[in-house]
Amino acid sequence: MRAMTINRCGGPEVMQMADIDMPQPGPGEVVIKVAYAGVNPVDWKCREGWLSRFFKYRFPFVLGFAGSGIVSAVGDDVLEFKVGDRVVTSSNQGKGENGTYAEYVKSSATRVAHLSDAVDFSVGASIPTAAVTSWEAVFGTGALQSGQHVLINGGAGGMGSFAIQFAKYAGAHVAATCGPKNLDYVRQLGADLAIDYRSQDVREAVSKWAPEGVDLLIDLVGQGTILDGVYMVKQGGRIVPIATLIDDELEYDKAAAMTRDIQIIPTMSNSAMAGEQLRVIVDLYNKGLLRPPAIEVLSLAEAGEAHRRVREGHVRGKIVLKVADL
Repeated sequence: MRAMTINRCGGPEVMQMADIDMPQPGPGEVVIKVAYAGVNPVDWKCREGWLSRFFKYRFPFVLGFAGSGIVSAVGDDVLEFKVGDRVVTSSNQGKGENGTYAEYVKSSATRVAHLSDAVDFSVGASIPTAAVTSWEAVFGTGALQSGQHVLINGGAGGMGSFAIQFAKYAGAHVAATCGPKNLDYVRQLGADLAIDYRSQDVREAVSKWAPEGVDLLIDLVGQGTILDGVYMVKQGGRIVPIATLIDDELEYDKAAAMTRDIQIIPTMSNSAMAGEQLRVIVDLYNKGLLRPPAIEVLSLAEAGEAHRRVREGHVRGKIVLKVADL
């Protein structure tokens, strides 16, 4: 099969199209013919070698944590899926196995979810990494409750596009920061307050909207972009930064947070819960209860350009790579 591979870690130029062996399903596994592969920040970090602390790279290595497509083969003990099923997968990349930037990918059946005919494969590929991580931030680490106020820093990106909707689904009041071109977009996703971080004082806007402070701040940007967020959260509230894996990243004022009994709890995808969370989220899409994020489609051959743009930030919604017409 054809796949976008790397033979060493490095810049976008290390990605090369190559012929590699087709995967074969083992016990508890399915093989999926890939329609689209989702592109996420973790992909370029994986390409550059940042994930070597979590698993050993085996070259040639295929990137891609997220994808959608049709089941082409199943392990003998897999009963939930059959050949021809439309599915979404969170790949086994986190175990050091080949990912979704390929014509076929092998995944654990527990990390696969049925996708209805009503949901486009391009939308399906946007879900596994960004949506699952956002779900964990909102409902797991964030423990958001109905009626609470939440501020989402980075509302127009991949995770923000999901986090806003999950927070509204929970019955919360939602404010989100974004650039001036994305104000209408985050409002359409359900944000009650859209804050232009370039022209507005975010702290002042939040103070007017939630005078006592927000119950939860979900920081999807990091890198010191909202360090005064400690003073936007009410006493006893929570700050949930998404782990960026960036060394020496500027941190929140932990002393100030302690004084106000504010918990700062970094989070990322919960591997033990990811499969179950994926299925819940995809089911909401299957039922038409969630809005697709903005989707931009590039070809698999354009993976390097996709990585460059995601690394620079400011992508509205999600970029996905088209692998095949299915």
